[in-house]
Amino acid sequence: MSEETLGAIAREACTAAGLTDLDVVPIKVSENAIYRLPQSRLVVRIAKPGQRAAAERELLIADWLRRADVPAVEPADILATFVMVRDRPVTFWKELPPHRGGSATEIATALRRLHALHPPRFLSSIDPFVRLEQRIDAAIILPAEDRQWLHQHLDDLRNAWSHRIAGRQWGPIHGDAWEGNVVTADDGTTLFLDLERTSIGPPEWDLTSTAIKHSSFGWIDAQQYTEFVAAYGYDVTNWSGFALLRDIREMRMTCMAAQAAARESSRLAQAQLRVDSLRGRRGQRPWDGWEAIP
Repeated sequence: MSEETLGAIAREACTAAGLTDLDVVPIKVSENAIYRLPQSRLVVRIAKPGQRAAAERELLIADWLRRADVPAVEPADILATFVMVRDRPVTFWKELPPHRGGSATEIATALRRLHALHPPRFLSSIDPFVRLEQRIDAAIILPAEDRQWLHQHLDDLRNAWSHRIAGRQWGPIHGDAWEGNVVTADDGTTLFLDLERTSIGPPEWDLTSTAIKHSSFGWIDAQQYTEFVAAYGYDVTNWSGFALLRDIREMRMTCMAAQAAARESSRLAQAQLRVDSLRGRRGQRPWDGWEAIP
């Protein structure tokens, strides 16, 4: 869907929610389109078709975190924080204060606080493989043989997950805890964004996101990872089940890149590099060249 059409949906949603500020400014237009309303200091988030339940659940999660006194993005203080426009679920949020990506230590501290909470009844269990099959199918820009390998690798990971090693007690997890989703405001408050993947699961899942930044990609150095471990109080890489979570996270990142390449051919090189890494064509970890996809 074009940015022009998504912008029109954002304006329709504002009108449906009773807002008069229709000056929508794009922040990010990808799987979920996000717009600012500068005058109202609100954010409009447009989800994909078929994601109504997930969008409503994200508002519930944000409200739960607010009541638990865990800093996170907050629903807007308006009467209707959720509307449907055509087939698109649209939610409204308070604009964030000036912020930056969280450091490894800040992410660890925030996760420790989140993981200590008692989960609410509406939180469902983690699905590590959500939408991966569809992303592989959509990645027609990749060679057919690589797509076939990705499907087989996905089957292998699913089988390994069903026979996984038990770790720490399951509880609330963010689900996608990297510095784009765990940010620190200018006043020093670290808060969670993008609550779409928040669920009940192994706390090791959240810790793996930072661990592989060091062990798989070299995005952070040994000192930064040591500080992360010290702040959280546990090193997930010493756990015997770490390799499986690492492999699943790397697979998710690869499938995301493959889907992005199918939409924008300039990202093909990054997608192919990730596939080649998983297939052993680029040697041992840490792999050079993995870059964040906006």
